[in-house]
Amino acid sequence: MKTTALTDKFAIGLSILCTIHCLVLPLLLVALPSLASLQLQNEAFHTWMLVAVIPISIFALTMGCKKHKRYRLLLWGFSGLILMFAAVFLGHEIVNETAEKILTLVGAILVVIAHMGNFRRCQQHKECSN
Repeated sequence: MKTTALTDKFAIGLSILCTIHCLVLPLLLVALPSLASLQLQNEAFHTWMLVAVIPISIFALTMGCKKHKRYRLLLWGFSGLILMFAAVFLGHEIVNETAEKILTLVGAILVVIAHMGNFRRCQQHKECSN
């Protein structure tokens, strides 16, 4: 599989995981108290997810955009990464928990949109065959 396609799919998966974590985890913690022992609500989880998402997203988007020249996708992706970064580092101590979730969700959605666009463009261009 092409490197850019693989990294796009991986970044999409991580962003979707962030979204699921943000929306479903509170319900699961209430329904299944034993999940609380996993420390998934810990802020370190958010930081490590961001550490994984940022380099993979930057690599995939820049490599794809160099080939297909749709730099608008970089804007979408980087905007999403900035929102996710803001959610982690502003945290619910500075902004409330709802704002933190909104920043994370909107950021993850923008990252997914950028990677899906990048993946589609790379499928259409022979030059993207890294």
